[in-house]
Amino acid sequence: MEIIDRPSVPPATSVQPGRAALVKRTTLETDVTASLNLDGVGTCKASTGIPFLDHMLHQIASHGLIDLDVQAIGDLEIDDHHTNEDVGITLGQALAKAVGDRSGISRFGHFIAPLDEALIEVVLDFSGRPHLSYSLEIPNQRIGTYDTELVREFFSAVVNHTQMTLHIRQLQGGNSHHIVEAAFKAFARALRMAVEIDPRRASGIPSSKGVL
Repeated sequence: MEIIDRPSVPPATSVQPGRAALVKRTTLETDVTASLNLDGVGTCKASTGIPFLDHMLHQIASHGLIDLDVQAIGDLEIDDHHTNEDVGITLGQALAKAVGDRSGISRFGHFIAPLDEALIEVVLDFSGRPHLSYSLEIPNQRIGTYDTELVREFFSAVVNHTQMTLHIRQLQGGNSHHIVEAAFKAFARALRMAVEIDPRRASGIPSSKGVL
């Protein structure tokens, strides 16, 4: 019997090495730099001047297993709005840059995160079409010094600049801190699921249209 030697075929998962991105955004209101590595271990450096936002960025990194570095200087003497929004914009742009044409990714992510009495569901799709459905009912206007209206503004900025579909739904919850933190944790885990490489898809675009 004739034996034919064939070259080894690299595994399908060896696509898009080093899925990392660095984005800098400078306006008359803020100066924001965001760098990330989608294939990280969850390390985070966050200094935005908004302590609660820094805490939430740590949740995204830790539970999404994304190495994340966000540095921001903004007009906090006015309020937190501009800095909060521009951090969301810059993070969204970095995510979009890191996934590139979205070849090989799983595309969809879903997670339900509990935090004591709070239970938050997040579903997302790297669809190329920005859409946010947001139904958090946060009892208090502030968590520490952070205006809870800014939670929606942050996610809206991320969605518009990543071009993803994002649904955030509150199933239960009464404590403002628990509700918001559970939302960020659920987002992080859904994001991790969506950007992970699908070994069966290899380098293909995860769409029947062939493009996202």
